[in-house]
Amino acid sequence: MNEEKDMADARTILADYRASIDNIDAALIHMLAERFRCTKAVGVLKATHGLPPADPAREQQQIARLRQLAKDAHLDPDFAEKFLNFVVREVIRHHEQIAASTSNGVTKTN
Repeated sequence: MNEEKDMADARTILADYRASIDNIDAALIHMLAERFRCTKAVGVLKATHGLPPADPAREQQQIARLRQLAKDAHLDPDFAEKFLNFVVREVIRHHEQIAASTSNGVTKTN
């Protein structure tokens, strides 16, 4: 009987953790969507003024900043850097698309 209660308690705790994880995942998605709305505006601004889609100096500053934030938060800095690099590659891809559409005289905002 005690073993059954322990399993039931474990399932309840697991469900609580999973609910928290689901909430965090939803928040991450919303934060990424907001980040990409901002970076899209940056891409339009860069394309309008003939600036390059990538800014390696800025990227290095961000990597250093986020690695420190990760350390402070007890998160693996290598993981944080990999995550940022993934996001930055996607942002640059979007900026290249915006620049290409702007150079053709068409600015898409989808």
